[in-house]
Amino acid sequence: MGEHGKIFSGTLSAFCAGVLVAAVIGGVIYAGVIRERNNAGKSVRILKLGHGLPTEHPVHEAMVYMKERLKHYSGGTMDLAIYPSGMIGSEAECLKQTQNGHIDLSKTSSAVLESSVPELVALGLPYVFRNEKHFWKVLDGPVGRELGELTKGMRALCYYDSGQRSFYTTKKPVRTPDDLKGMKIRTQQSRLAMDIVSALGGAPTPIPWGELYTALSQGTVDGAENNLPSFDTGRHMEVCKYFTLNEHTRVPDMLMVSRKTWDSLTAQQREWLERAAHESSLKQRELWKEADKIAVERAGKQGVQFLEVDKNAFAEKLRPLRENQPERIMKYVKRIGEVKE
Repeated sequence: MGEHGKIFSGTLSAFCAGVLVAAVIGGVIYAGVIRERNNAGKSVRILKLGHGLPTEHPVHEAMVYMKERLKHYSGGTMDLAIYPSGMIGSEAECLKQTQNGHIDLSKTSSAVLESSVPELVALGLPYVFRNEKHFWKVLDGPVGRELGELTKGMRALCYYDSGQRSFYTTKKPVRTPDDLKGMKIRTQQSRLAMDIVSALGGAPTPIPWGELYTALSQGTVDGAENNLPSFDTGRHMEVCKYFTLNEHTRVPDMLMVSRKTWDSLTAQQREWLERAAHESSLKQRELWKEADKIAVERAGKQGVQFLEVDKNAFAEKLRPLRENQPERIMKYVKRIGEVKE
């Protein structure tokens, strides 16, 4: 998950500053809709997109690509105004603004929405996806589209890759599930993420992303679980010398559009937006693979040991968690399993 964006409080003054920026770049706001005139004198619908990631992140780069494609498909009559790095609020705050219709688009992890849309737990269950091809076949197909429609006040335009989450530790290498017994492992504020660590015998310890480097350095926790690019950009390779390639989950990011915005678009505008979003997803998958390679190279130079392990041993240990979910979740787990690559 891309948790490593710069985050600051989304106060009213910060929000107003974002509005001011929009005005400075040539937009005029009427009832929450940003419009300007293009060179041909045509009205341009500008959609406001806020997120908490830095500009070098693969997801932000994909959003910039989406902006280009949207302008292309719409003949310059639609555009994106992108506010990265928490400019108009943290990821959680941008998501809330999107849900309330105050901004048009934002990015979230599917894990963040699990409490309000329990069905999304199906996407974060351990080893629910057989491989990368299966992962994208599910998300790009009927199951992914249906799950993306369940969120109140929003709908998913596309999914972005957020990598495979694995364990990494400071002192003790993790080669088998039993090695995690008693270890304090940092997790996200996600019930499912905590349950996964508990099922493997570890002690889940939710800590904000911004505090994790210090927690690892001081021994507050023995390790964490995340994807390779986050391991890299969080500089955790400086203190964690063991990276276990167990790949227990593959939780996607979701690009959400406000229902209010969606309902205000014409059928043609919706088609342009969906095409641009899908193409940005395809682009982001390429960018993420490159980010994975860079992370491995940098970690290797820091002396990190990458441990190949028996994933089946971890999967078997986590099987009860994967198979004993409420019916509303298991319905989707079954459908995911039936999707063929």
